[in-house]
Amino acid sequence: MSDFDTEIDTSGLNCPLPVLKARKMLNEMSASQRLRLICTDTGALKDIPAFCKMTGNPLLSSEEVDGKLYFIIEKGA
Repeated sequence: MSDFDTEIDTSGLNCPLPVLKARKMLNEMSASQRLRLICTDTGALKDIPAFCKMTGNPLLSSEEVDGKLYFIIEKGA
């Protein structure tokens, strides 16, 4: 996995809450900082990439480990 600056664990929360929490945190971050978002809702597999594409925040990686989804999102310029 990539290195990250901040982490949010939204395990147990259903979409759209992980997206909303990621948006709030990214708004507080500086350009090029990285957020690691942890989710358990499989809806995030579609919602997070769509959110990143729509907002211009690159999705650097995504993977599933032991039933949890891990996303690394870089704050866009």
